[in-house]
Order: sequence, then C-alpha cells, then structure tokens
Amino acid sequence: MIVETLKWIGGIDGYLELTDQRQLPGKYVKLECRDIGGVYDAIKTLAVRGAPAIGVAGAYGVIIGMQKLAPESATEQGVKVLIESCEYLNSSRPTAVNLSWALNRLREEGEKIADQKVSLKVLMSGLLSEADAIYNEDIEMCRKMGENGEKFIKDGAGILTHCNAGALATAGQGTALSLMFEAHKKGKKFKVYADETRPLLQGARLTCWELQQAGIDVTVISDNMAGWLMKQGKIDAVITGADRIAANGDAANKIGTYSLSILAAENRIPFYIVAPSSTFDLSIKSGEQIPIEERSPDEVTQFGGIQVAPDGIKVYNPAFDVTSASNITAIITEAGVIEKPNTENIAKCLGK
Repeated sequence: MIVETLKWIGGIDGYLELTDQRQLPGKYVKLECRDIGGVYDAIKTLAVRGAPAIGVAGAYGVIIGMQKLAPESATEQGVKVLIESCEYLNSSRPTAVNLSWALNRLREEGEKIADQKVSLKVLMSGLLSEADAIYNEDIEMCRKMGENGEKFIKDGAGILTHCNAGALATAGQGTALSLMFEAHKKGKKFKVYADETRPLLQGARLTCWELQQAGIDVTVISDNMAGWLMKQGKIDAVITGADRIAANGDAANKIGTYSLSILAAENRIPFYIVAPSSTFDLSIKSGEQIPIEERSPDEVTQFGGIQVAPDGIKVYNPAFDVTSASNITAIITEAGVIEKPNTENIAKCLGK
C-alpha cells in the first residue's frame, strides 16, 4: 500500500484533507484543513511535511485563504487576498523551495487570469485548476524519478536512507523511496536501513511504516550507527531526498544528511539525491545561500513529552544541513539522472 498523504475535497468551496503525520505510526488519522490558519499550522507543525507535499498543500491553502471573500467581491480584492495568502503561507517554513515555487505559480496564474477582467468565481476556479496541476504533476514526477533511478538498486543490495522521502513527503509515491517502490515492483530483493532521524524520528516513524506497508525489507537504526554499518559492508548505496538544491548541486536535506555524505565518501559508497525539478533553486549559486530553518528547542529537550535534558539548557536545533555537490554521486530527477552534479550538468538536464 502506498499512502495518499493529501487531497482536495470538493470545488472552490472545498477543503484540504491530510494524513496527520504527527500521529504515525500509532494512529492513521485524517486532518481536515478548512481555513488558511489550519494549513499554515499543518505545515509548521509537520502534520504535512516533505518538500513536494508542502508545496502542494500551500497551493491548495491559497484557495482556502480566498474562501473568506464574499462571492460578489471584486477581482482586484481577490488578487489582494491571493497575494496575502501566498506571503502568509510562505512564511511557515523557509528551507524547502517547493513551497515558494508552488505559491509563485498560483500568484502568477492568478494575476494572469485577473488581467482578463473575470469574476472572482472564475479567478478561484482557475487557481484551483493550477493547484490541481501542481498536484498531478508531482504524482507523475514521483513515478518518473522512480523509473529513472531504480537501476541503482541492485539485487541483494543494502540501501541506507535518512528521514522520510516517500509518499508521505509528496503527492505521489515519493522521491528517494520511489526508487525502492519501483525496484520492489520488478521483483528485486534488497534490504533498506532507515536512520531513525533525530530529533523527530521521521525515519523510524514514517519511512519504516511506509516500507513495511509496501512489503519491503526494512530495518531501523539509530543515526549514529550508519558509519559502522558502512564499515561492515552492509551498505551499497545511500539514497535520500532533498528540500532545496542550488544551481551548483549543493543540496539541503534533513539534518544528518551531510554527515552521511562524508561517511559514504570515506567508505567509497555511492551517495544519491532524488528530487524533482521543483526542488532546484537555480537563483542561488551554492548551498551557502540556502536558508536553514531552526526549530523549537523542545524537539531536542523532550522526547514523547518527557523531558530528557536539564532545565535551562542551551539548544541548537537546525532542521537541515547542506551536502556539497562534490559528495553527491548523482541527482536523480524526473528529467533524467545528473551524474557528477555541477552547474553545467544541472542546467543541461533541466534545460535552464
């Protein structure tokens, strides 16, 4: 079973339904977002997470934000609320570029439609169609990434992954995990080791749950075990997703990914990033320009609501780190595989 992490219910007066990832794996709960504050909170608190998924959620969130307008409101007022909704939702999480990418698409489409002097209903219908397009494009990109990259998973291989880059992180079947789903469909036998991914355990809670549901052999390990598994020869490839990739191939992903890239290089193990073209930010030259989100100290000082660190202790809690392009064997996209990623090879693959 590949889980459906989010979908839109109804027309322009509808709502966004999400799989509440904060509850997994203990409970499989659906969350209904019927106001823009609910969408913002869902993104901010990781009820929905993963770069492509929050992009799709943000796009639908714009529609919800505009529902407060009276039907007879002027189109100009609709554009004003559209822009306000985009700015509000974009402030929820700074690192994953898919969110701003999707919101920019909605804003540009809305301004283009409004230039035709249409009614608010026509404007909102056009925006919903654009959000649906982003949703459907993501499903197709996930499938293509899986098909482009499953060749890197060999029969009998041991694969290490970090955080969660599966269906729960996208509208489709995932980025990094899409390779595993496609390899599994072809009957390949392989073993996945999933880092628990401190401090919020997305690997243990979400990746293991997804792979187990799909019938794929998966074992959870604590983050500090990865290097030793590589040394023991248990790992043949490291495969992760990404939240923002600079023009030169530097890639931001969940904190701990950079360390894995160093360990993989030391042990001569290929390190693959899997991400759609929407995750590339070609406006920035390198990873040094990627904004890194810092999250609440409570995520580190508490575990399951239980305090595990002294009162008043200082905490540093960056949610992401940046892996240098020089440590990435290849970036797998829906447009193709970018081997030895650099500015020239990325531009050649993406056509920009």
